[in-house]
Amino acid sequence: MRKKLIKETIFLNDGKYITLETGQLAKQADGSILIRMGNTILLATVVISKEEKEGVNFIPLTIDYREKYSAIGKIPGGYLKREGRHTEEEIMTMRLIDRVLRPIFPKDLYKDIQILISLLSYDKRILPDVLAGLAASSALYISEIPFKKPVAIVRIIRINNSFILNPGIEQLKTSNFELIIGGSNSSILMIEGEMKEISELELIKAIKYAHKHIKSQISAQKRLRKQIKIKTNKRINSIQNKNIFNKKIIKFLTKRIKKIFLNSYSKSKRSEKLENLLKQVKNKMHQCSEKISLENENEIKNSYNELKNKIIIDIMFKTNKRLDGRKFNKIRDIWCKVDFLPVVHGSALFTRGETQALSTLTLGSYSDVKKIDSVIEQDKQKFYLHYNFNPFSTGEIRLVRGISRREIGHGNLAKRALKNIIPNNNPYTIRIVADVLESNGSSSMATVCASTLALMDAGIPILRPVAGLSVGLILKKSTGEKIVLSDILGEEDSLGDLDFKIAGTNLGITACQMDVKVECLNIEILAKILVKAKIGRLFILRKMLKTIPNHRQFLKPHSPKIYAFTIPKYFIGSVIGTGGKQIHEIQNETNTSIFIEEKNNLGRIEIIGKKNEEIKKAGILIKSSIFFPKIGYIYKAKIKSIKDFLVFIEFSKCIESILHIYEINFKKFDRLEYFLKIGDIIYVKYLGVDNKNGKMIFSNKYF
Repeated sequence: MRKKLIKETIFLNDGKYITLETGQLAKQADGSILIRMGNTILLATVVISKEEKEGVNFIPLTIDYREKYSAIGKIPGGYLKREGRHTEEEIMTMRLIDRVLRPIFPKDLYKDIQILISLLSYDKRILPDVLAGLAASSALYISEIPFKKPVAIVRIIRINNSFILNPGIEQLKTSNFELIIGGSNSSILMIEGEMKEISELELIKAIKYAHKHIKSQISAQKRLRKQIKIKTNKRINSIQNKNIFNKKIIKFLTKRIKKIFLNSYSKSKRSEKLENLLKQVKNKMHQCSEKISLENENEIKNSYNELKNKIIIDIMFKTNKRLDGRKFNKIRDIWCKVDFLPVVHGSALFTRGETQALSTLTLGSYSDVKKIDSVIEQDKQKFYLHYNFNPFSTGEIRLVRGISRREIGHGNLAKRALKNIIPNNNPYTIRIVADVLESNGSSSMATVCASTLALMDAGIPILRPVAGLSVGLILKKSTGEKIVLSDILGEEDSLGDLDFKIAGTNLGITACQMDVKVECLNIEILAKILVKAKIGRLFILRKMLKTIPNHRQFLKPHSPKIYAFTIPKYFIGSVIGTGGKQIHEIQNETNTSIFIEEKNNLGRIEIIGKKNEEIKKAGILIKSSIFFPKIGYIYKAKIKSIKDFLVFIEFSKCIESILHIYEINFKKFDRLEYFLKIGDIIYVKYLGVDNKNGKMIFSNKYF
């Protein structure tokens, strides 16, 4: 039986609107939403398991986002002809949604929750990822799943000093920043974006504007819920966290954790001592009970971690010191080295405390561009960065089975931090590989620093160096006190409430990413965090510039050299020659690779080789095969062949053109052979380019 359609509309400030619909599709799911904006349509569903998941101390939330090729009327490529593994763009969207939803769930909800989102129809003027976040929140909010409050995600850009909400992909290319912001009515929960060196004040203004529109989208979700007449979300037998330790054990732990803290051990030593302390607690609990089940083991571990974090936070507030003995504003010791690997085109090692990243850079030609052919975008990227998080970086053993979502997310953040400081006229395709060799806090920002140094080491004339660091926030729940920490450790990230990664130059921010665990961020706290981040960023930049103050003025001897120039597109055929004969001869003679692309009504020629003299010779040979006549000038040509209405003329070797029958004589005649013969030398006047086909026009009428 068809159910009644329930619908709510969100009106945006530019005349566009979003509709949320439920009641007709996927009715057996716990919650389902069909969201529309223009011709972009997505379906989001949510289902919760009946039983609790055993042995976990986190919310088992799974988000799956799929962009169907049918949404743009296209059949997938490849042998199977169906959607395969997730693309990087889909993974980034899943991460965005997870980061904004997770803080809103009850911490003691241990049931499996699965959110499936499908792009059903795609309008190129409207990007679907932020709509997917709104749909997921709406599906949760109209279900009976424990979910504290609705949230929303918006994308904001700025063009000509005006903010634009939820823009299309073409508008993104003309903006000086792109921000994706998620939040609730009272707090910002997630920030992700790239910028062209904007100030902290500009970032705050954009976040304020976005939050206003987040609130309007949340109001629409509340109106939709009222129509469905759900009064409260049911509590579904979630496990209640309780501390099972008696006063004696709490006293025992407090004394020993404080001692470990005050000694400011290294990460590995501190982890070892805390792990031994957990074993001692388990032994004490065993003495109190003859048999401890697996469930009891998990309870002991959860209680221990909860108590440990509370004790450490209390000590931090009392002593104004951190786990490694630093003050809250202090950046860890930094050392850098460039030209670390002798054969690669550029390399750098960046170490900050116990976090270390090695970045290697490879220069390539146009044939090495990264081709993107997804549902949303068809593009070619000349700069890309791959981030590898090795298990040994944290002293662990882990099977390496492909690239994790975390690696894709961190690599994307580092790439966005750097992409806008590479000049537009850079002729090279650039690939950076960042390997994390040690990790104890913000390896993605160490990657930004190492990759900047690698670019400078390779001789790429970047606009300005980029550095980054992570700033954390710790709340004391009992008093509401807050600590802002510069350059956080991995453990501080774990026990803290916020992680804000910010990268930029000395002039402004180039990329940022923020996650929170609880609703805690207002504009006042945000401003304080951004000030600390700027101070830390400038400090790190000064350290980096002591290693290499400017980019190298020349490429390394073993790096490929590229010479690029443009020609009118109607000369492309002359350069290539019949069957590609001429271009192959030039490549073989000069030991170079030559790539030709038609772009913006021009032919772009790229010559790549190892030696400058060989590249120069190839350029001379190409230019000598191109004829640049001037309008009104007279040139001598040889008749090469005659067809029905055309005469093929040759100015020199490999430089040919055509002479139309109407440009041979002012008088009308039937056969070209009456006037011209193969091998004749004639004079022709250049009249310009035909606007219809772009070919040169020559005339023999005047002779």
